Amino acid sequence: MEPLSLPLDYTAIERIIPHRYPFLLVDRITEFEIDKRIVGVKNVSLNERYLARRPGEQPVLPPTILTEAVAQVGAILILAKPENREKLIYLVGIERVRYRRPAHPGDIINIEVNVKRLRGRMGQLHGVATTDDNVVLEGRMTFALGPAK
Repeated sequence: MEPLSLPLDYTAIERIIPHRYPFLLVDRITEFEIDKRIVGVKNVSLNERYLARRPGEQPVLPPTILTEAVAQVGAILILAKPENREKLIYLVGIERVRYRRPAHPGDIINIEVNVKRLRGRMGQLHGVATTDDNVVLEGRMTFALGPAK
């Protein structure tokens, strides 16, 4: 696979992680430092099928979907490394995930994920999702790498 050329669009992201529509939740990768950090973008659209809608209230992106978007950005960070490109990443735990404020249609969510620890096939990442410089969600995720099927 060729080296990464930023920004990564939806098509380039599909070459790194196995997720596909409607479960691919990352629209673009704007920054990438191997084994260190990554920044991705999730655009919240009104026609996303998983928006939580209540009568009289503005639709919101559920925290579980936002947590998955952060996990996908972290997966891109790990799987974009040349020696990991033929592997699968498994989320084995999330810790201290805090949902700070809702994300609504029209929001552009910037997701930054930093490596906290890498040891062999295991690691821990810390992710922060922001919109308009306000933290929407943050937390830690533990992952394991495994062989592709």
